[in-house]
Amino acid sequence: MNFINLIRIAFKALLRNKLRAFLTMLGIIIGVASVIAMVAIGQGSKQSIQTQLSGMGSNMIVIRPNSNVTGGVRLDATSVQTLTLNDVVALQKKSTYLSAVSPSATAKGQVIYGNNNWSTSIQGVNNFYLDTIRQWPLTAGNEFTDKDIASEAKVCLLGQTVVTNLFTNGETPVGKYIRFAQIPFLVIGVLSPKGANAFGQDQDDIIIAPYTTVQKRILSTIYFQNIYASARDESSTVQASTEISQILRESHRLKATDDDDFAVRTMEELINTFSSTSSLLTILLAVIAGISLLVGGIGIMNIMYVSVTERTREIGLRMAIGATGGDILLQFLTEAIMISITGAVIGVFLGITASKLVTLFLSWPTLITQFSIILSFMVCVITGVFFGYYPAQKASRLDPIEALRYE
Repeated sequence: MNFINLIRIAFKALLRNKLRAFLTMLGIIIGVASVIAMVAIGQGSKQSIQTQLSGMGSNMIVIRPNSNVTGGVRLDATSVQTLTLNDVVALQKKSTYLSAVSPSATAKGQVIYGNNNWSTSIQGVNNFYLDTIRQWPLTAGNEFTDKDIASEAKVCLLGQTVVTNLFTNGETPVGKYIRFAQIPFLVIGVLSPKGANAFGQDQDDIIIAPYTTVQKRILSTIYFQNIYASARDESSTVQASTEISQILRESHRLKATDDDDFAVRTMEELINTFSSTSSLLTILLAVIAGISLLVGGIGIMNIMYVSVTERTREIGLRMAIGATGGDILLQFLTEAIMISITGAVIGVFLGITASKLVTLFLSWPTLITQFSIILSFMVCVITGVFFGYYPAQKASRLDPIEALRYE
């Protein structure tokens, strides 16, 4: 029996029981659609996280104060202040893997313009933070200068969220005065929009000012909450991180037995952490969706058993006119595979549609990969062969005489 005849006979057999064939496919359809949709959601989330973290500066390194053991008691990291301007200067002078270093002092409070006010944060940095570390251009105005930093000038740059909530009449912020912590600031520039970061925080809800202004006029401290640095390139972030630790340990006069009183974090570490978590979630979702394929396969086996029983006389007649056991085996196996592949095609269409709808209505990032579609097809073919083989083998071993006598 040639392949074309097998397909024709299997197709006619399925058409005779359209509803039963569709219900048999349903498990496969749901399984394939679920696998594609779940993998698309997982991959989309992974890609979105990587893009957002890279947008924060793929070479960026963040240095924070860290708790240290004092008298046998480990202090809370939020109560520790260890980073000073001396550390910034040491990094700038001694580092070989860093292209830029910027201190960071941040304060939260109400910003006021006219009758409008908004709760936000003001961050004090130097020019390297915007130009090199974050690569954050302006849409209007100019950045503050080294002279502004040296003189603790009361000038600032506004994020788009702050502009939207303060300048509600659409006026140009540049050249206007705002008040933060009762201190007047001249707006000299507006930052380009960044959107939310990987942690869901609005990056545009910020005011940027010279670090000296924030540190001395608002916080009245000599310490920084963070130091931001940028490696010369992505490949040198590990060496840069090690170098930073060595320079800061020397700057803080830590002994070999002392723990670091600072923490160094790179974007690569965050990307790897989020990617591994997202990959694990994707695998978990795919496994859960794959259970539907298993259920669909069991449904195929069940229906094929019923089909063999119903068509016993047909099998006996085919054998009586010359069909071999191998022909009968291939016939029923072809029917099982056709059910699986047809269900896979419908499932792929529904899975892609569901992914698009998730993005459209829930604004959740999705990424449909060829791998998930190919894998779904392969699994469906294997499912059809695996779960259809035993009923097909049972049909091929029927005795022709007994089959003809079957009622």
